[in-house]
This record gives sequence, C-alpha cells and structure tokens, in this order.
Amino acid sequence: MQDQTKVLFIGDIIGKPGRIAVRELLPKLVGRYSPDIVIANGENAAGGFGITPEIAEELKKLQVDVITSGNHIWDKKEVYEYLGVEKRLLRPANYPQGSPGAGSGLYECPSGFKVGVVNLMGRIFMDCLDSPFIVGMELVRKLRETTPVVIVDFHAETTSEKMALGWHLDGVASAVIGTHTHVQTSDERVLTNGTAFITDAGMTGPIDSVIGMRKEVILERFLTHLPARFDVATKSVELQGVFVEVDNRSGKALRVERIKEPLGREV
Repeated sequence: MQDQTKVLFIGDIIGKPGRIAVRELLPKLVGRYSPDIVIANGENAAGGFGITPEIAEELKKLQVDVITSGNHIWDKKEVYEYLGVEKRLLRPANYPQGSPGAGSGLYECPSGFKVGVVNLMGRIFMDCLDSPFIVGMELVRKLRETTPVVIVDFHAETTSEKMALGWHLDGVASAVIGTHTHVQTSDERVLTNGTAFITDAGMTGPIDSVIGMRKEVILERFLTHLPARFDVATKSVELQGVFVEVDNRSGKALRVERIKEPLGREV
C-alpha cells in the first residue's frame, strides 16, 4: 500500500469557460501534483446553472474522477435519471430520502486504494435540509469502516457554518472543503486533529465578473431591481481549487495547498 493519497479538488466549474479551463489546465496540474483522485464541483457547469449528463460525461473524459454539486444540481431535469445510475456524480447527502442519486461514495484510485467522498449542503440562507453535521458525521464514519481517507465537499453560504463543520469533523474526515460562494478564501490549513480545511475552494471560471456572471448584468440588477438574465462572463479565466496530501494509515492530512491557475486567454 502506498503511504499517501494525493487529492486534487477543483472549485465550482462555471459554464463553458470553466470547462475550457479544466480541459486546458487540468493536464498541467496532473503533471505537477500527480493526484490519485480528481474531484470537481460541477453544479454550475451548464451555462452557470446546473449540470447535464452530457457535461458530466465530458468532465469524466477530462480526468475528473468524482463530480460533486450543491443547490443547483436540480436545475436541469435531464440529470435526475442520470443521478440514479451514475455513481461518480453526487448530490448533497442531506437532501431527503427518496431524492435521486447518492450523496457519498467510495472510489478506487489507480493504485487500488479507495477514497471516500461526501457531498453536503449548508442550511443558513439555503434550503431547509437535514443537518449536515449529523448526516456528515454518520457518512464519514461509515466510509471510514472501509477507508481512512474521506473528503467532504461542504456546499454552503456562510463562513461560520463551514468553519463549524470543519471543527466538527476534525480528526474524522481527511478534508473539509467549502464550495458555493465562488470566492476563494486564503484560510487553508490543517486543523488541530488532522483535517485539511478551506472555507471556499473558489471557482473555475471567469474572474472578471461577479461570481462568474457578466458584471454589467449583475450591476443592472442591483441598480434597478429589474429581472435580468445572468450570462457567464468570458474574461480572466482561472482554475481554482486545492491540493491535499493525506496519510493512508491515519487518514490525517499532511498538507493542503491552494491552487489559482490562470488560463491566460479569453474564451
């Protein structure tokens, strides 16, 4: 058994620009970090809202091993049936029983070592779901019966809720990685008992924007309060995320590194 598992996590993929960034930059990052598993949040990969089966298949072909999501997972109805059969696309585990798909899974690396992945969603300023603290602890402990390495994507709005879950799972999960706000935070660290944490991994998409959308449209909405169609921006595209190294025996994180890789061209 190898001593460590290397995890590359890609922050929220925003529309076609985000997918282009994954296609062009992920091979470079794979060469740099040699990850055993690549996880990406893909809930905004289809035009900035939702994901389709076709786009999920596209991401899989680009070496993304697991696709996590959040509140926009239900935006495209064609994904409902796909969630029921594709185990590499997760929806938040704390949705009610009977929701399509699964919120966690075990995934085998090329080495044969297995990694557990859990997808959770916050409740502050979001849907009233089951407690991510209770559901998260139950799922992480269950996965640890098979593997010590368990990665959690916590798709939540507030820094306080994300930090609280990080401390709640400290020493149980290998990493708690925040998503949803599309703004990368600079608080990446390994917590006291060995869990890697970052409040938000950021987004993979256009930075010259308001959280991925054309800033002119967003400004008009704020100024007039009139309905407006949100379009994905195209300038200053980056791939953001984190790289985590985990000890395979203890499941504790050895280090976490924030990633901010520019595409270098408009799309």
